[in-house]
Amino acid sequence: MEKHITTPLTDEKVRELHAGDYVYLSGTVYTARDAAHKRMYEAMQRGEEIPIDLNNNIIYYLGPSPAREGQVIGSAGPTTSSRMDKYTPLLLENGLKGMIGKGKRSKEVIESMHTNNAVYFAAIGGAGALLSKCIKKAEVIAYDDLGTEAIRKLEVENLPVIVVIDHEKNNMYEEAIK
Repeated sequence: MEKHITTPLTDEKVRELHAGDYVYLSGTVYTARDAAHKRMYEAMQRGEEIPIDLNNNIIYYLGPSPAREGQVIGSAGPTTSSRMDKYTPLLLENGLKGMIGKGKRSKEVIESMHTNNAVYFAAIGGAGALLSKCIKKAEVIAYDDLGTEAIRKLEVENLPVIVVIDHEKNNMYEEAIK
């Protein structure tokens, strides 16, 4: 089924999404990769504030290439999600509702998604130049010393993603194997 969703990603919106749904996301999405996840995780472990409010938000596992002249952002393809699995359950427990990446997730992450009513979207790997056209605004908001892995606030319009794992633990990757 094709759906158009505007962020924030509320509990109600998450419950309406099912594995296999084609979704066009519009609104605010944050980016974070390995190094940013590690920093946020360690800060949370110490009881410190992190630079983004996770509540009802989506993190896109993205480290864009530099923007060319006249562009908002460079190539914006997803990175492998499993590299964030160690950190993800804590972020989900603190309100994160959606993740965008590529590849499988651990059993721990899937259980945490179920417990915390969250969803995992896949973006098409190798289509970063095309996906960047859906990003209307990009701003580094934290960890700028990480370069491409800094946390960015994106404003997206009709960013195409697929629900790969829904809040009920339905998993397109497992279904495809069967």
